[in-house]
Amino acid sequence: MEAYHTLCFLAAGAALIALINSKIGKMQTTIAITAGAMLLSLAIIIAGQAGWFKLSHVAIETIASINFEDFLLKGILGFLLFAGGLGIKLDHLKDQKWEITALALGATLFSTFFIGFVLFGLCTLIGFNLDLIYCLLFGALISPTDPIAVLAIVKKLNAPARISTQIEGESLFNDGFGLVIFVTLLTIAFGTEAPTVGSVSALFLQEAIGGIAYGFVLGVIFHWLICTTEDHSMEMLLTILIPSTGYAIAELLEVSGPLSMVVSGIIIGNWTRKTGFSESGFKNLDHFWELIDEFLNAILFLLIGMSMLLFEFHHEDWIMMVIAVPLVLLSRYLSIRISYIGFKRFRYYNPMSVKILTWGGLRGGLALAMALSIPAGIMVIPEKNIDVKEIIMVMTYSVVMFSILVQGMTITPMIEKAKQLEPSAETEQE
Repeated sequence: MEAYHTLCFLAAGAALIALINSKIGKMQTTIAITAGAMLLSLAIIIAGQAGWFKLSHVAIETIASINFEDFLLKGILGFLLFAGGLGIKLDHLKDQKWEITALALGATLFSTFFIGFVLFGLCTLIGFNLDLIYCLLFGALISPTDPIAVLAIVKKLNAPARISTQIEGESLFNDGFGLVIFVTLLTIAFGTEAPTVGSVSALFLQEAIGGIAYGFVLGVIFHWLICTTEDHSMEMLLTILIPSTGYAIAELLEVSGPLSMVVSGIIIGNWTRKTGFSESGFKNLDHFWELIDEFLNAILFLLIGMSMLLFEFHHEDWIMMVIAVPLVLLSRYLSIRISYIGFKRFRYYNPMSVKILTWGGLRGGLALAMALSIPAGIMVIPEKNIDVKEIIMVMTYSVVMFSILVQGMTITPMIEKAKQLEPSAETEQE
Protein backbone atom coordinates (compact mmCIF):
# COMPACT_ATOMS: atom_id res chain seq x y z
CA MET A 1 0.00 0.00 0.00
CA GLU A 2 1.38 3.41 -0.96
CA ALA A 3 1.99 6.04 1.71
CA TYR A 4 -0.66 8.31 0.17
CA HIS A 5 -3.31 5.57 0.36
CA THR A 6 -2.24 4.80 3.92
CA LEU A 7 -2.74 8.43 4.94
CA CYS A 8 -6.16 8.48 3.26
CA PHE A 9 -7.30 5.43 5.24
CA LEU A 10 -5.79 6.84 8.45
CA ALA A 11 -7.71 10.08 7.90
CA ALA A 12 -10.89 8.08 7.47
CA GLY A 13 -10.15 6.11 10.64
CA ALA A 14 -9.49 9.29 12.63
CA ALA A 15 -12.72 10.84 11.37
CA LEU A 16 -14.66 7.69 12.29
CA ILE A 17 -13.25 7.66 15.85
CA ALA A 18 -14.07 11.37 16.18
CA LEU A 19 -17.63 10.79 14.95
CA ILE A 20 -18.21 7.89 17.37
CA ASN A 21 -16.77 9.97 20.21
CA SER A 22 -19.07 12.89 19.40
CA LYS A 23 -22.08 10.55 19.70
CA ILE A 24 -20.96 8.41 22.65
CA GLY A 25 -17.77 9.39 24.44
CA LYS A 26 -17.87 13.21 24.46
CA MET A 27 -14.10 13.30 25.11
CA GLN A 28 -11.87 15.99 23.63
CA THR A 29 -11.44 14.92 20.00
CA THR A 30 -7.64 14.57 19.87
CA ILE A 31 -7.62 12.61 23.14
CA ALA A 32 -10.33 10.29 21.83
CA ILE A 33 -8.44 9.69 18.58
CA THR A 34 -5.16 8.94 20.41
CA ALA A 35 -6.86 6.62 22.91
CA GLY A 36 -8.81 4.84 20.17
CA ALA A 37 -5.67 4.32 18.08
CA MET A 38 -3.71 3.02 21.08
CA LEU A 39 -6.48 0.54 22.00
CA LEU A 40 -6.62 -0.62 18.38
CA SER A 41 -2.83 -1.10 18.39
CA LEU A 42 -3.02 -3.13 21.60
CA ALA A 43 -5.78 -5.29 20.14
CA ILE A 44 -3.71 -5.92 16.98
CA ILE A 45 -0.62 -6.83 19.03
CA ILE A 46 -2.54 -9.18 21.37
CA ALA A 47 -4.37 -10.83 18.47
CA GLY A 48 -1.10 -11.29 16.60
CA GLN A 49 0.65 -12.86 19.59
CA ALA A 50 -2.31 -15.17 20.19
CA GLY A 51 -2.17 -16.29 16.57
CA TRP A 52 -5.78 -15.40 15.88
CA PHE A 53 -4.94 -13.70 12.61
CA LYS A 54 -1.91 -12.21 10.89
CA LEU A 55 -3.08 -8.62 10.87
CA SER A 56 -0.28 -7.43 13.17
CA HIS A 57 2.42 -7.91 10.52
CA VAL A 58 0.38 -6.01 7.92
CA ALA A 59 -0.44 -3.21 10.39
CA ILE A 60 3.20 -2.80 11.42
CA GLU A 61 4.33 -2.62 7.79
CA THR A 62 1.60 -0.11 7.00
CA ILE A 63 2.52 2.26 9.84
CA ALA A 64 6.24 1.81 9.12
CA SER A 65 5.65 2.85 5.50
CA ILE A 66 4.98 6.39 6.72
CA ASN A 67 8.12 8.28 7.61
CA PHE A 68 6.75 9.88 10.77
CA GLU A 69 9.75 12.18 11.14
CA ASP A 70 9.44 13.61 7.62
CA PHE A 71 5.63 13.64 7.76
CA LEU A 72 5.70 15.90 10.81
CA LEU A 73 8.97 17.85 10.73
CA LYS A 74 9.08 18.38 6.96
CA GLY A 75 5.38 18.14 6.22
CA ILE A 76 2.51 19.23 8.43
CA LEU A 77 4.43 20.98 11.24
CA GLY A 78 4.61 24.25 9.32
CA PHE A 79 0.83 24.25 8.74
CA LEU A 80 0.03 23.49 12.39
CA LEU A 81 2.41 26.13 13.77
CA PHE A 82 1.23 28.76 11.30
CA ALA A 83 -2.36 28.02 12.30
CA GLY A 84 -1.34 28.38 15.95
CA GLY A 85 0.38 31.69 15.28
CA LEU A 86 -2.76 33.02 13.56
CA GLY A 87 -4.69 32.65 16.81
CA ILE A 88 -2.20 34.52 19.01
CA LYS A 89 -3.39 38.01 20.01
CA LEU A 90 -0.44 40.39 19.72
CA ASP A 91 -1.62 42.66 22.55
CA HIS A 92 -1.82 39.65 24.89
CA LEU A 93 1.61 38.53 23.68
CA LYS A 94 3.11 41.95 24.44
CA ASP A 95 1.60 41.88 27.92
CA GLN A 96 3.28 38.52 28.60
CA LYS A 97 6.44 38.93 26.48
CA TRP A 98 8.95 38.58 29.35
CA GLU A 99 7.15 35.62 30.89
CA ILE A 100 6.94 33.81 27.53
CA THR A 101 10.60 34.54 26.77
CA ALA A 102 11.68 33.23 30.17
CA LEU A 103 9.57 30.09 29.82
CA ALA A 104 10.51 29.40 26.19
CA LEU A 105 14.25 29.90 26.75
CA GLY A 106 15.16 29.70 30.44
CA ALA A 107 12.70 27.00 31.50
CA THR A 108 13.47 24.86 28.44
CA LEU A 109 17.22 25.07 29.01
CA PHE A 110 16.84 24.33 32.74
CA SER A 111 14.61 21.34 32.02
CA THR A 112 16.98 20.00 29.34
CA PHE A 113 19.98 19.94 31.66
CA PHE A 114 18.02 18.87 34.75
CA ILE A 115 16.55 15.86 32.95
CA GLY A 116 19.88 15.06 31.31
CA PHE A 117 21.99 15.03 34.47
CA VAL A 118 19.39 13.35 36.69
CA LEU A 119 18.72 10.67 34.05
CA PHE A 120 22.47 10.07 33.69
CA GLY A 121 22.75 9.65 37.46
CA LEU A 122 19.82 7.22 37.59
CA CYS A 123 21.15 5.19 34.65
CA THR A 124 24.55 4.93 36.34
CA LEU A 125 22.82 3.82 39.54
CA ILE A 126 20.91 0.97 37.86
CA GLY A 127 23.80 -0.05 35.60
CA PHE A 128 22.59 1.29 32.23
CA ASN A 129 25.43 2.39 29.93
CA LEU A 130 23.73 5.56 28.67
CA ASP A 131 26.24 8.38 28.12
CA LEU A 132 25.55 11.90 29.37
CA ILE A 133 25.21 13.37 25.87
CA TYR A 134 22.36 10.93 25.07
CA CYS A 135 20.64 11.76 28.36
CA LEU A 136 20.88 15.46 27.46
CA LEU A 137 19.52 14.64 24.02
CA PHE A 138 16.43 13.11 25.62
CA GLY A 139 16.14 16.18 27.85
CA ALA A 140 16.26 18.45 24.80
CA LEU A 141 13.54 16.65 22.85
CA ILE A 142 11.16 16.15 25.78
CA SER A 143 11.52 19.54 27.53
CA PRO A 144 9.65 21.75 25.02
CA THR A 145 5.89 21.58 25.35
CA ASP A 146 4.29 20.50 22.09
CA PRO A 147 2.28 23.35 20.53
CA ILE A 148 0.18 20.91 18.54
CA ALA A 149 -0.97 19.03 21.63
CA VAL A 150 -1.32 22.19 23.75
CA LEU A 151 -3.34 24.12 21.17
CA ALA A 152 -5.48 21.09 20.35
CA ILE A 153 -6.38 20.28 23.95
CA VAL A 154 -5.71 23.11 26.41
CA LYS A 155 -6.52 26.15 24.28
CA LYS A 156 -10.14 25.06 23.75
CA LEU A 157 -10.83 24.98 27.50
CA ASN A 158 -10.85 28.81 27.72
CA ALA A 159 -8.38 29.25 30.56
CA PRO A 160 -7.97 32.74 32.11
CA ALA A 161 -6.34 35.16 29.66
CA ARG A 162 -2.86 35.37 31.17
CA ILE A 163 -2.56 31.63 31.76
CA SER A 164 -3.84 30.93 28.25
CA THR A 165 -1.40 33.39 26.66
CA GLN A 166 1.54 31.99 28.62
CA ILE A 167 0.86 28.37 27.81
CA GLU A 168 0.06 29.04 24.13
CA GLY A 169 2.93 31.48 23.58
CA GLU A 170 5.43 29.29 25.42
CA SER A 171 4.45 26.18 23.47
CA LEU A 172 4.74 27.96 20.12
CA PHE A 173 8.13 29.51 20.80
CA ASN A 174 9.81 26.84 22.92
CA ASP A 175 8.95 24.37 20.19
CA GLY A 176 11.25 26.26 17.82
CA PHE A 177 13.95 26.86 20.44
CA GLY A 178 13.69 23.25 21.59
CA LEU A 179 14.30 22.03 18.06
CA VAL A 180 17.36 24.28 17.84
CA ILE A 181 18.74 22.92 21.15
CA PHE A 182 18.04 19.36 19.99
CA VAL A 183 19.75 19.88 16.62
CA THR A 184 22.75 21.42 18.40
CA LEU A 185 23.09 18.45 20.80
CA LEU A 186 22.47 15.99 17.95
CA THR A 187 25.36 17.59 16.06
CA ILE A 188 27.57 17.28 19.13
CA ALA A 189 26.58 13.63 19.68
CA PHE A 190 26.77 12.36 16.11
CA GLY A 191 28.69 15.02 14.15
CA THR A 192 31.97 14.16 12.46
CA GLU A 193 33.77 17.30 13.66
CA ALA A 194 34.60 18.13 17.26
CA PRO A 195 32.21 20.90 18.44
CA THR A 196 33.48 24.18 19.84
CA VAL A 197 31.73 26.89 21.82
CA GLY A 198 31.89 29.12 18.76
CA SER A 199 30.44 26.55 16.36
CA VAL A 200 27.63 25.59 18.75
CA SER A 201 26.76 29.26 19.40
CA ALA A 202 26.84 30.03 15.67
CA LEU A 203 24.51 27.08 14.93
CA PHE A 204 22.09 28.18 17.64
CA LEU A 205 22.07 31.81 16.47
CA GLN A 206 21.68 30.82 12.82
CA GLU A 207 18.71 28.59 13.55
CA ALA A 208 16.94 30.71 16.19
CA ILE A 209 17.66 34.34 15.22
CA GLY A 210 17.69 33.44 11.54
CA GLY A 211 14.31 31.73 11.87
CA ILE A 212 12.72 34.71 13.64
CA ALA A 213 14.15 37.20 11.13
CA TYR A 214 13.11 35.09 8.15
CA GLY A 215 9.62 34.64 9.60
CA PHE A 216 9.25 38.41 9.97
CA VAL A 217 10.36 39.05 6.37
CA LEU A 218 8.09 36.27 5.10
CA GLY A 219 5.13 37.69 7.03
CA VAL A 220 5.71 41.20 5.68
CA ILE A 221 6.01 39.96 2.09
CA PHE A 222 2.78 37.99 2.25
CA HIS A 223 1.04 40.83 4.07
CA TRP A 224 1.82 43.01 1.06
CA LEU A 225 0.73 40.30 -1.41
CA ILE A 226 -2.58 39.76 0.37
CA CYS A 227 -3.19 43.51 0.42
CA THR A 228 -2.89 43.61 -3.38
CA THR A 229 -5.96 41.41 -4.01
CA GLU A 230 -9.64 41.52 -3.09
CA ASP A 231 -10.26 37.92 -4.16
CA HIS A 232 -10.87 35.93 -0.95
CA SER A 233 -9.93 32.64 -2.64
CA MET A 234 -6.56 34.10 -3.65
CA GLU A 235 -6.09 35.42 -0.11
CA MET A 236 -6.56 31.93 1.34
CA LEU A 237 -4.25 30.47 -1.31
CA LEU A 238 -1.54 32.97 -0.38
CA THR A 239 -1.80 32.01 3.29
CA ILE A 240 -1.25 28.34 2.30
CA LEU A 241 1.98 29.28 0.52
CA ILE A 242 3.51 30.49 3.81
CA PRO A 243 3.67 27.10 5.63
CA SER A 244 4.32 25.19 2.40
CA THR A 245 6.77 27.06 0.17
CA GLY A 246 7.86 29.38 2.97
CA TYR A 247 8.70 26.45 5.26
CA ALA A 248 10.61 24.69 2.47
CA ILE A 249 12.71 27.81 1.85
CA ALA A 250 13.49 28.03 5.59
CA GLU A 251 14.96 24.52 5.39
CA LEU A 252 17.05 25.48 2.35
CA LEU A 253 18.32 28.56 4.22
CA GLU A 254 19.06 26.33 7.25
CA VAL A 255 17.09 28.50 9.66
CA SER A 256 14.36 27.37 12.06
CA GLY A 257 11.21 26.69 10.06
CA PRO A 258 9.03 26.31 13.17
CA LEU A 259 10.03 29.72 14.58
CA SER A 260 9.55 31.37 11.20
CA MET A 261 6.03 29.90 10.89
CA VAL A 262 5.05 31.18 14.35
CA VAL A 263 6.33 34.69 13.62
CA SER A 264 4.72 34.91 10.17
CA GLY A 265 1.48 33.49 11.58
CA ILE A 266 1.40 36.20 14.26
CA ILE A 267 1.95 38.91 11.60
CA ILE A 268 -0.81 37.59 9.32
CA GLY A 269 -3.15 36.89 12.25
CA ASN A 270 -2.81 40.39 13.71
CA TRP A 271 -1.55 42.96 11.21
CA THR A 272 -2.96 41.51 7.95
CA ARG A 273 -6.19 40.40 9.63
CA LYS A 274 -6.99 44.04 10.49
CA THR A 275 -5.82 45.80 7.34
CA GLY A 276 -5.14 43.36 4.50
CA PHE A 277 -8.04 40.96 3.97
CA SER A 278 -11.22 41.61 2.05
CA GLU A 279 -14.49 41.33 3.96
CA SER A 280 -14.98 37.72 2.78
CA GLY A 281 -11.34 36.84 3.50
CA PHE A 282 -11.60 38.28 7.01
CA LYS A 283 -14.68 36.13 7.72
CA ASN A 284 -13.21 32.95 6.20
CA LEU A 285 -9.65 33.08 7.59
CA ASP A 286 -10.26 31.44 10.95
CA HIS A 287 -12.78 28.90 9.64
CA PHE A 288 -10.49 27.92 6.75
CA TRP A 289 -7.44 27.35 8.95
CA GLU A 290 -9.47 25.69 11.69
CA LEU A 291 -10.53 23.02 9.16
CA ILE A 292 -6.92 22.46 8.06
CA ASP A 293 -5.78 22.33 11.68
CA GLU A 294 -8.48 19.82 12.69
CA PHE A 295 -7.83 17.55 9.70
CA LEU A 296 -4.04 17.40 10.13
CA ASN A 297 -4.33 17.03 13.90
CA ALA A 298 -6.67 14.06 13.49
CA ILE A 299 -4.16 12.19 11.31
CA LEU A 300 -1.23 13.12 13.57
CA PHE A 301 -2.86 11.98 16.81
CA LEU A 302 -3.99 8.73 15.19
CA LEU A 303 -0.38 8.09 14.15
CA ILE A 304 0.80 8.87 17.68
CA GLY A 305 -1.57 6.27 19.08
CA MET A 306 -0.66 3.63 16.49
CA SER A 307 3.11 4.21 16.67
CA MET A 308 3.08 1.66 19.50
CA LEU A 309 3.15 -0.97 16.74
CA LEU A 310 6.70 0.09 15.85
CA PHE A 311 8.19 -0.69 19.28
CA GLU A 312 9.63 -3.92 20.61
CA PHE A 313 9.36 -3.54 24.37
CA HIS A 314 12.04 -5.17 26.53
CA HIS A 315 12.10 -5.46 30.33
CA GLU A 316 14.69 -2.67 30.47
CA ASP A 317 12.46 -0.44 28.35
CA TRP A 318 9.66 -0.66 30.93
CA ILE A 319 12.11 0.41 33.66
CA MET A 320 13.13 3.49 31.66
CA MET A 321 9.49 4.31 30.90
CA VAL A 322 8.65 4.26 34.61
CA ILE A 323 11.60 6.59 35.29
CA ALA A 324 10.84 8.98 32.43
CA VAL A 325 7.30 10.14 33.32
CA PRO A 326 7.89 11.38 36.90
CA LEU A 327 11.30 12.81 35.94
CA VAL A 328 9.81 14.92 33.15
CA LEU A 329 6.93 16.08 35.38
CA LEU A 330 9.39 17.03 38.15
CA SER A 331 11.59 19.00 35.77
CA ARG A 332 8.53 20.77 34.36
CA TYR A 333 7.31 21.71 37.84
CA LEU A 334 10.71 23.00 38.96
CA SER A 335 11.27 25.03 35.79
CA ILE A 336 7.84 26.70 36.15
CA ARG A 337 8.14 27.17 39.91
CA ILE A 338 11.56 28.81 39.65
CA SER A 339 10.36 31.06 36.81
CA TYR A 340 7.36 32.19 38.87
CA ILE A 341 9.57 33.17 41.81
CA GLY A 342 10.85 35.90 39.51
CA PHE A 343 7.52 36.65 37.85
CA LYS A 344 5.70 37.29 41.14
CA ARG A 345 8.09 40.10 42.04
CA PHE A 346 6.49 42.28 39.38
CA ARG A 347 2.77 41.39 39.13
CA TYR A 348 -0.01 39.22 40.54
CA TYR A 349 -0.91 35.88 38.92
CA ASN A 350 -3.79 33.48 39.24
CA PRO A 351 -3.04 31.07 42.14
CA MET A 352 -3.52 28.10 39.78
CA SER A 353 -0.93 29.32 37.24
CA VAL A 354 1.97 27.06 38.29
CA LYS A 355 -0.24 23.96 38.53
CA ILE A 356 -1.89 24.56 35.15
CA LEU A 357 1.37 25.37 33.37
CA THR A 358 2.97 22.26 34.89
CA TRP A 359 0.11 19.85 34.16
CA GLY A 360 -0.79 21.55 30.88
CA GLY A 361 2.74 21.29 29.50
CA LEU A 362 1.78 18.52 27.09
CA ARG A 363 4.12 16.59 24.82
CA GLY A 364 3.09 15.15 21.48
CA GLY A 365 4.20 14.11 18.01
CA LEU A 366 7.05 16.61 17.81
CA ALA A 367 8.98 14.81 20.57
CA LEU A 368 8.39 11.45 18.85
CA ALA A 369 9.59 12.85 15.53
CA MET A 370 12.79 14.16 17.10
CA ALA A 371 13.37 10.81 18.84
CA LEU A 372 12.94 9.00 15.51
CA SER A 373 15.67 11.17 13.97
CA ILE A 374 18.30 9.73 16.35
CA PRO A 375 20.61 7.29 14.51
CA ALA A 376 20.23 3.60 15.41
CA GLY A 377 22.96 1.12 16.26
CA ILE A 378 24.69 2.65 19.32
CA MET A 379 24.23 -0.17 21.79
CA VAL A 380 23.30 0.25 25.45
CA ILE A 381 22.66 -3.46 26.17
CA PRO A 382 24.33 -5.37 23.28
CA GLU A 383 23.23 -8.84 24.41
CA LYS A 384 19.57 -7.83 23.98
CA ASN A 385 20.19 -5.60 20.95
CA ILE A 386 18.91 -2.53 22.82
CA ASP A 387 20.38 0.68 21.45
CA VAL A 388 20.22 4.37 22.39
CA LYS A 389 17.42 5.06 19.91
CA GLU A 390 15.18 2.35 21.39
CA ILE A 391 15.69 3.60 24.96
CA ILE A 392 14.96 7.21 24.02
CA MET A 393 12.00 6.22 21.84
CA VAL A 394 10.20 4.23 24.53
CA MET A 395 10.83 6.93 27.16
CA THR A 396 9.49 9.56 24.79
CA TYR A 397 6.43 7.47 23.92
CA SER A 398 5.57 6.89 27.58
CA VAL A 399 5.77 10.62 28.34
CA VAL A 400 3.73 11.55 25.26
CA MET A 401 0.95 9.05 25.97
CA PHE A 402 0.80 9.97 29.66
CA SER A 403 0.74 13.62 28.66
CA ILE A 404 -2.11 13.33 26.18
CA LEU A 405 -4.26 10.71 27.88
CA VAL A 406 -3.76 11.48 31.59
CA GLN A 407 -2.78 15.15 31.75
CA GLY A 408 -5.01 16.15 28.85
CA MET A 409 -8.04 14.40 30.37
CA THR A 410 -7.56 15.71 33.92
CA ILE A 411 -6.59 19.35 33.41
CA THR A 412 -10.18 20.61 33.03
CA PRO A 413 -10.91 20.82 36.82
CA MET A 414 -7.75 22.92 37.31
CA ILE A 415 -8.81 25.38 34.63
CA GLU A 416 -12.36 25.56 36.02
CA LYS A 417 -10.94 26.36 39.46
CA ALA A 418 -8.68 29.01 37.94
CA LYS A 419 -11.74 30.62 36.32
CA GLN A 420 -13.44 30.79 39.71
CA LEU A 421 -10.39 32.47 41.24
CA GLU A 422 -9.94 34.95 38.40
CA PRO A 423 -12.33 37.68 39.71
CA SER A 424 -10.56 37.72 43.08
CA ALA A 425 -7.26 37.91 41.26
CA GLU A 426 -8.39 41.03 39.39
CA THR A 427 -9.63 42.59 42.61
CA GLU A 428 -6.34 41.96 44.35
CA GLN A 429 -4.40 43.37 41.41
CA GLU A 430 -6.34 46.60 41.65
